[in-house]
Amino acid sequence: MRNSNNQNPLFGNIEKKTGVKMNDILRLANSLSNANFKDEKTVRRVIQQVAQLAGKRVPKEKEDMIVKAILNNNMPTDLNSLTKMLK
Repeated sequence: MRNSNNQNPLFGNIEKKTGVKMNDILRLANSLSNANFKDEKTVRRVIQQVAQLAGKRVPKEKEDMIVKAILNNNMPTDLNSLTKMLK
């Protein structure tokens, strides 16, 4: 069974679980391919785009923490650490 955008069934499962269309995810990923993650404005824009796609609000304090971690190359390397950081 194929999903609406004729992609791999895995994409359909991702769309169902996240509520985010795969085309939107791929468009975001494409726009990030040349993004400068050392630029604070770029990092904030990316955080806001991801939050908008996910339909979530990112409080200013959390955004600041994420920006600082990205700019300082201090991002978690595993899902468990990332989950702790975002809580």
